[in-house]
Amino acid sequence: MTRTIRRAAALCLVLLASLLVNAARVQIVESPALDGNPANRRGPIARYAEPRGEILAGGRTVTGSRDTREQLRYERTYTDGPMYAPVTGYASQTYGTSLVEHAEDAALSGTEPLLSVFPLWNDLSRSRRAGGRVHTTIEPAAQEAAFRGLAGRRGAVAALEPSTGRVLALVSSPSYDPGVLSGTGPATRRAWAELNGSDAEPMLNRAIRQTYPPGSAFKIVTAAAVLDAGLVRDVDAPTDTPDPYVLPGTRTRLPDAAEGCGGASLAYAIQWSCNSVLAELGSEAGLPAVLGTAENFGFNDRSLRIPSPVAPSAFDRRMSVDQLALSSIGQFNTTATPLQMAMVSAAVANGGTLKRPYLVDRVTTSGGRPVRRYHQRVYRRAMNPVTAQKLQRLMVRVVEDGTGRNAAIRGARVGGKTGTAQHGPDNTGTPYAWFIAWAQADDAVQPGVAVAVVVEDAEAVRGRISGNGSAAPIARAVMEAVLRD
Repeated sequence: MTRTIRRAAALCLVLLASLLVNAARVQIVESPALDGNPANRRGPIARYAEPRGEILAGGRTVTGSRDTREQLRYERTYTDGPMYAPVTGYASQTYGTSLVEHAEDAALSGTEPLLSVFPLWNDLSRSRRAGGRVHTTIEPAAQEAAFRGLAGRRGAVAALEPSTGRVLALVSSPSYDPGVLSGTGPATRRAWAELNGSDAEPMLNRAIRQTYPPGSAFKIVTAAAVLDAGLVRDVDAPTDTPDPYVLPGTRTRLPDAAEGCGGASLAYAIQWSCNSVLAELGSEAGLPAVLGTAENFGFNDRSLRIPSPVAPSAFDRRMSVDQLALSSIGQFNTTATPLQMAMVSAAVANGGTLKRPYLVDRVTTSGGRPVRRYHQRVYRRAMNPVTAQKLQRLMVRVVEDGTGRNAAIRGARVGGKTGTAQHGPDNTGTPYAWFIAWAQADDAVQPGVAVAVVVEDAEAVRGRISGNGSAAPIARAVMEAVLRD
């Protein structure tokens, strides 16, 4: 009897050991594959069991959660979804996350360890904290002014605070309501297919993910390179630019829309947007000088994030002299995002120092306890401070008595630069209208806003498209909104 009991006990021990070994195998060896198995619903069920944290603009929530009372319980909702979509992105139970919803997903979903008072408590307790709150730098009045200004036309607006790099407005048009992608089921899949199949590309964030030829707005970069290199010391002194101007090494004449550009000064060339003067000065300064200045402004930087990745703006590192002349007026292969051109304007406004742009100001718990804060940082020294002062005066002339008069604001000092960028085969495409600007209230010690606007209105009459007519009024409305707050 005793022998039988011993044998039964031994068998039970072997079975128990086998169970422990198998449990260890499942939990340690197979757990990654099981967690990643699409049939495993535990992760999604836990993720959507509680409301997602909120994203705020100007202290006001622009997101929320809806209780569906289904297995994936809480769906994301959006207030003024189309207006804030280029900021928030989407949080979908089917298609994942994008933009701030993606960059700050750990905080918003409650998995961020710092949301807990005690480090690693979430991992030890296998619990999920309430989602945190992400406070953006967006100024709602500026965001609304940009959104209403574009009025559904294709284009984008980016506005920055020059002294800090805070992103004050980020709008892309046409836009979409990210709330239609929040759930699961046929309606969500249809909305996804329609948005991705639309010729208008409403899900494309044109402010940070689309690059355009910047046209004459790029002349500010070329002027900075020329002034920093000492090629021009007196901005009002005549140049030796011939009229007509022929691209170096070619027989191609470069036309000027303005009169009086032959032999014109740098100041006159910026004021009235003379192609010939800036093209010749850029080619004389040489590729290293213009390229170096462009990269100081942020061109060719593939690492820029705000925190979402920003498409790199491009300025070729190898080109012939005639190509350099065209690149110096924002043509050839030169392309830029609206955010990049807002950075150009911000660097001028901030005395040559370019602050790194950032969109998230701070993250807090749902109860308001600070989790982390983002601080202003110097991005690069774009130009000499003396050069920046000269460019400020030249940009003010553009608005006061030049091509950008539609951007003037009563009670403020405004500097700007227009641009009309040609594109398409043989420049047959409808031009893009650009306007970059900055503004300083008369009672302020420094400029309060820098902005870039691009409008790609395919339905407009080609001859009526201009930075002053199409883009400058939008820039003015955004700057007024910021200065008014």
